Amino acid sequence: MDTLYKQSPMRIVRRVSQTSLIRTAFDATSTAADVVTGQNLTGVRAIVTGATSGLGRETARALASVGADVTLAVRNTALGTSVAEDIAASTGTRTVRVAHLDLADLATVTRFTDTWDGPLHLLINNAGVMRPALGRTPQGWELQFATNHLGHFALALGLHDALAAGANQQGTARIVAVTSGAHMYSPVVFDDIHFTHRAYDPQLAYGQSKTANSLFAVEATRRWAADGIVANAVNPGGVSTGLQRDFTQDMKDHLDRLEAAGVFAYKTIEQGAATALVAATAPEFAHNGGHYLDDGNEAVTVPDHVDLAGNSHAVKRWARDAASAQQLWEVSLDLVRQR
Repeated sequence: MDTLYKQSPMRIVRRVSQTSLIRTAFDATSTAADVVTGQNLTGVRAIVTGATSGLGRETARALASVGADVTLAVRNTALGTSVAEDIAASTGTRTVRVAHLDLADLATVTRFTDTWDGPLHLLINNAGVMRPALGRTPQGWELQFATNHLGHFALALGLHDALAAGANQQGTARIVAVTSGAHMYSPVVFDDIHFTHRAYDPQLAYGQSKTANSLFAVEATRRWAADGIVANAVNPGGVSTGLQRDFTQDMKDHLDRLEAAGVFAYKTIEQGAATALVAATAPEFAHNGGHYLDDGNEAVTVPDHVDLAGNSHAVKRWARDAASAQQLWEVSLDLVRQR
């Protein structure tokens, strides 16, 4: 479960009051097409990671449908080419490109960022993995954290200048970090991020990586606001995608219990992609960063001790904590520089 636009530049404001949450015209029933209807993104350059299926594919399709120049950043370029052709055929656009990117292999991230040319206006960090068994990168990093957070962190870092150029050109550049309600299962455990000493739990590992996605949005906005770059985290909600392909029966049963208890209701892929497109294109988030969005709106922040049940549309404090966000940035910077 996973669970611009030409604007004039203005000072970026981070709202923290629970009584002034940012609201939009969209909700849980909105679709990707609903969000982009009436928009014209001609001249907007976007990157969508993990765009060969599911939420990434639908996000890319919606952006292309209103004129954006979209690059599908994918591991399987042959499949990516097929998806690009399908998007072109269904939207009538030819501005869909394909580039190789494996977020678990930072050498490919570097090649991608080194070969990117020109400004960038939208970076949609959508790709992700959910692994039932412990996996590690060649550096020894836990695979879910390495893919879901560190790869995207390195990607954004390498594309900073392109995003700054995009902001200078259009008035703003946006990063969208796809997180999940699973962030409620774990903070970032700085003492043992990679499960070197503690017993591996795939749910905790995934939750930690999703908390990291949210913390990235907080710190990226703090550091890059002066460059016109904002980052927001989005929870797509419960969507059945390829992310669940490797689930064990216990993991499937766990989701079934949560659904039966009313913790979440499954959305269509079109509905799941809507919140990412709100963060990417809605005027309410053109100059507002560091937020966590759910069902198209900024979510309420709840204490760390609460359970997922009854709070599935909220964000825990540990996923928005400024000190943790700064610490994660420094830890991540050290890791990607030591590779």
